[in-house]
Amino acid sequence: MRQIPRRIALFFCFTFSLAVLSNIARAQTLTVLHSFTGGNDGKYPTAGLTMDRAGNFYGTTPYGGASDVGVVFRLSPAGSGWVLTPLYSFQGPPNDGEIPYSGVVFGPDGSLYGTTEDGGQYGRGTVYRLRPSPAVCHSAVCPWEETVLHSFGSGDDGEFPGYGNLVFDQAGNIYGTTEDGGSGTLGVVFELTPSNGSWTESVLHSFVEEKGYYPFSGLIFDSSGNLYGTTSAGGTDDTGVVYELSPSGSGWTENVLASNEFKNADTCSGVVMDGQGNLFGTAGCFSGGGGVFELTPSNGSWTFNVLYTFSASSTGPRDSPTLDAAGNVYGTSSGTGLFNEGEVFKLTPSNGGWTYTSVSFNGSNGSDPMGSVILDAAGNIYGTAYYGGNGPCNVEGITGCGVVWEITP
Repeated sequence: MRQIPRRIALFFCFTFSLAVLSNIARAQTLTVLHSFTGGNDGKYPTAGLTMDRAGNFYGTTPYGGASDVGVVFRLSPAGSGWVLTPLYSFQGPPNDGEIPYSGVVFGPDGSLYGTTEDGGQYGRGTVYRLRPSPAVCHSAVCPWEETVLHSFGSGDDGEFPGYGNLVFDQAGNIYGTTEDGGSGTLGVVFELTPSNGSWTESVLHSFVEEKGYYPFSGLIFDSSGNLYGTTSAGGTDDTGVVYELSPSGSGWTENVLASNEFKNADTCSGVVMDGQGNLFGTAGCFSGGGGVFELTPSNGSWTFNVLYTFSASSTGPRDSPTLDAAGNVYGTSSGTGLFNEGEVFKLTPSNGGWTYTSVSFNGSNGSDPMGSVILDAAGNIYGTAYYGGNGPCNVEGITGCGVVWEITP
């Protein structure tokens, strides 16, 4: 098993919380939907959730399961509660991946797709597909069928996919990033193309120090087919850049849009785009002093605007922010909040600025939220916390195996 990089390990501090609000007038309710036990249901969820049309949630844990190397799960409403169903337990190399730090997304065929940071034929990570077994199920819990689409590490194809989710283009091709590997061993952007029942991987871009390197996050498309993402290193203060990859002839051209301006606070999250073409992201995953930023395009260049700054003494956001239709920005921060146990935040546009409100975790019912959040049609917020809950896990005095939570207005 690949050892967790030192900088990534700094994420894994513990936290959780009641429904305690800072800087907000009215109360909200934080409810634990599931406490992980560390067994077949998994433990220590890192990524956020994906929701289907029926209101079921899908996610991953990098540990737990039959081989203690990760699980894909479904969480479904049942009466007044929720029921978690393990869909797949990873087996590890050489035939399977292990340690899925990223979440899962639905592909055009309705299957779930994701990455594992480790495992596979070469021990350097995989891209996988998961779908219900075609065989008739004769039990209450039937595992889904997994297919490894690509094992990284056979050459310059990239190594160790990170925390970012995969993304599809309109033709059904898959795009993602790896933290390492490529021609400069500094990470790649890759594409997987389906062909006659198999998948072919192509490296679209290998990162270099001058333009940012070590991408931990995923990618997004704009309406013109350009890709956007971030790196955790490089740029003015070596804390990462926001980049654009544009199709150019038979290849892709990288354009650095801006350097991260939060000093000593690396950029691990991806970016999201609003309807006006502005990009939003976060920084602060490996150290304190990070925050939330917006990039606005103007006359061929981009302006870096700081929307909010977190305490310099605590680790901050790790995953991409989430936008709603009203232009509010939501996210999580792992080591901040009233109890330094993490928080779920909301930034609301107000009189040319932004108003910050948050729900702080306190350690008793979950802690250290790392993944992004999702919202349902009623405005309820959902996500995961790495530690906390009533599971039996205990690491250096940090209790609980993690939770899935809901915040209701």
